Amino acid sequence: MINKYVAMGLGALIALAPLAPVVAVAQTDATAPAAAPAPAKHISHHHVRRRAHTAAQRARASAHHMHKKMTAPAEAPKT
Repeated sequence: MINKYVAMGLGALIALAPLAPVVAVAQTDATAPAAAPAPAKHISHHHVRRRAHTAAQRARASAHHMHKKMTAPAEAPKT
C-alpha cells in the first residue's frame, strides 16, 4: 500500500517537474496588485461556547462507547 503512494508521489513529481520554472517566474511578477486581506469574521462568545459544548459531548459519548466495548462480557462459545 505504501509502495502505491510512493509511486504516485514520484509520478506526480516527474509530471510536474517541467512546470517548476514557469511557476517560479509567475510568482516573481511584481506588476500584479497585492490581494487585500480577507476581513476577520466575528464569532460571538455564545457560538464559541456552543461549539465547545458540542465537541465535549461528542468526546464524552465516544469515550463512553469505547468503555462499554472494552468492559462488555465476552460471548459464551457456542456448542
